[in-house]
Amino acid sequence: MISSYNNYGDTSNLSKFSLVLFGAAKFVIGMPIVAIFLIYKHRRRHLAMDKNVEDFLQAHNNFLPIRYSYSNIKKITRNFKHKLGEGGYGSVYRGTLRSGNEVAIKILKQSKAHGQDFISEVATIGRIHHVNVVHLIGFCFEGSKQALVYDFMTNGSLDKHIFAEEGDLHYMKLYEIALGVARGIEYLHRGCDMQILHFDIKPHNILLDKNFTPKVSDFGLAKLYPTDRSIVSLTAARGTLGYMAPELFYKNIGGVSYKADVYSFGMLLMEMAGRRKNINANAEHSSQIYFPSWVYDQVGEGKSVEMEGVVEEERKVIKKMIIVALWCIQLNPDHRPPMNKVLEMLEGDIGKLQMPPKPLFYPPDVPDNSDKVEMELETFSASSSVPIISTSFPFVDTGDA
Repeated sequence: MISSYNNYGDTSNLSKFSLVLFGAAKFVIGMPIVAIFLIYKHRRRHLAMDKNVEDFLQAHNNFLPIRYSYSNIKKITRNFKHKLGEGGYGSVYRGTLRSGNEVAIKILKQSKAHGQDFISEVATIGRIHHVNVVHLIGFCFEGSKQALVYDFMTNGSLDKHIFAEEGDLHYMKLYEIALGVARGIEYLHRGCDMQILHFDIKPHNILLDKNFTPKVSDFGLAKLYPTDRSIVSLTAARGTLGYMAPELFYKNIGGVSYKADVYSFGMLLMEMAGRRKNINANAEHSSQIYFPSWVYDQVGEGKSVEMEGVVEEERKVIKKMIIVALWCIQLNPDHRPPMNKVLEMLEGDIGKLQMPPKPLFYPPDVPDNSDKVEMELETFSASSSVPIISTSFPFVDTGDA
């Protein structure tokens, strides 16, 4: 009996060992199969993206700029020696062409958008020729290696100049830059065979050349639409918090259109006028945390916005920029002027400008509570709880860009 029991125990242990061995064998054999499957899926996805982009490049070969090989990109940048900056899109490097011209090369990160961000940038900038829009010299597309080659902008981006502790640009120059940006956006909306909506107008995306001529840049979020399309469809909100138009996340205030860029320009213009971020949680007084709301009260009460070392002519320009910005950031898209009207107001006599209603940040039917306001202040913006003023709007238009 003892012998039989021991034999049974040996048999049981052997069975357990066989099961473990079988499981291990399955794991060892299965892992390569799983790995091969994952690699196959990864390659198929990238091959689909590659085909998607290549099809686009072939279809639009007539207007596309120069196509560079990746080895050329490495030579131009001297093996990526001089890095200019980095963001969610990738990195930017300084380079020199054989002609001696300096360029900025954006090396794009791989995205999950099947090359759509690359296509958006090449498709939009490739067809644009305007003094206030950045010029795309060329591009590189070799599978995961994607790059965009631009003219080098000596004075960098606008944010470095308006948010510095001591701004290096006087207000008349800032006013000229604002006019240039407005002309660039107006050209995108009305000057091409397609309507181009940028969706990411902000100081960081305004580049300045050696003469401080502004160039609208970064078209990774841009979309092209027929020129007769007044309302456009988007699958998801796009842009940067603090500059995004409210209709991109509050669907009940109006459809998405070129007026989204008008809103973003208004927020940019307000920051240029105030030489500060629109949101400053460390402001001396709580009323000054959201600059557009505070400055509206100042201007509406006939007070001047005090700026050190500002002469009377500059004071008038600042007030004009603020009033135009307030029109641009109206909650209802229909109450914002199109960019050609924005230009008219900026170039015109300040005495003819009307004060708009006080801009709201969210619709009046959205519950107003301190927790919500505090959260929004911390993220990107805030608002007075005053309802929209019932008034006539001289800039309500029929939808023509």
